[in-house]
Amino acid sequence: MKINETAELKHGVDVFHKYKNLLKELTMKNVKLKYRNSWLGIFWSFLQPLLNMVVLSVVFGGIFGKHSKYIVCYPVFLFSGRLLFSFFTTSTKQAMTSFRRNQAIIKKVYVPKYMYPLSSIFSNFVTFAISLLCYICVWIFFKVTGISGGDGLYITGYALLCFVPMFLLLLFSTGVGLILSVLCVYFRDIEYIWDVITQLLFYMVPILYPLQNITTDWIKIVIKINPLYSMIELFRQCVLYGYIMSWKLLLYAAVVSVLTLGIGILFFRWKSDDIIYHL
Repeated sequence: MKINETAELKHGVDVFHKYKNLLKELTMKNVKLKYRNSWLGIFWSFLQPLLNMVVLSVVFGGIFGKHSKYIVCYPVFLFSGRLLFSFFTTSTKQAMTSFRRNQAIIKKVYVPKYMYPLSSIFSNFVTFAISLLCYICVWIFFKVTGISGGDGLYITGYALLCFVPMFLLLLFSTGVGLILSVLCVYFRDIEYIWDVITQLLFYMVPILYPLQNITTDWIKIVIKINPLYSMIELFRQCVLYGYIMSWKLLLYAAVVSVLTLGIGILFFRWKSDDIIYHL
């Protein structure tokens, strides 16, 4: 039994290695198609998160950003959470509809089916990485001008660890995306349900407000259980606050991310062979 499992795992690795260049091409194709026929093109990766930050800062800055000892520069605080959350929602939504968007190719050409949701997630990660350049520019702007408490911003060597929560978020989004991509083939309504869930998640994760503003204990517990909270807080700890990441949050985020990815792979392998019959 173990020999068969080892052989199957080796076969899966060999197949992935064989099609890795295709995954790269699909990823780059998705990046290019996202901004096709737009005048600004890839520049929207800078402009879109920047405009979102400006609007949300104007609307909620007066409520959560003033006189709060738990927030250092509200626009940057908001931007850091918004960037990570946007990557999660956008990547999972595109992974969820990846089979329907590519059903003509799937029915004609054999390609490992996981290439489609993976390429959707990876292309959004490329856009997310580009958006980080916008985050750096915003951080520098508020630090230099001192606007909205920007003079309280400072950088430390711990900022180099920001790739850790980013990588964990990528693993978590991949696991969720694989599950949703299969479910959406069988239950088309899952697309609309997920829209509602992500809208609720936006307000259930401390993006607009610090966790310390919540005074109800059970609501705090619900927020802390959400792995997105751990990843966003870890990112803020090393980039915004300038101190070492909490090992408890890191351990929890790592376990949940790896577990979610494992469940996503197993669920995908279980149902992927039947996908073509339901497209």
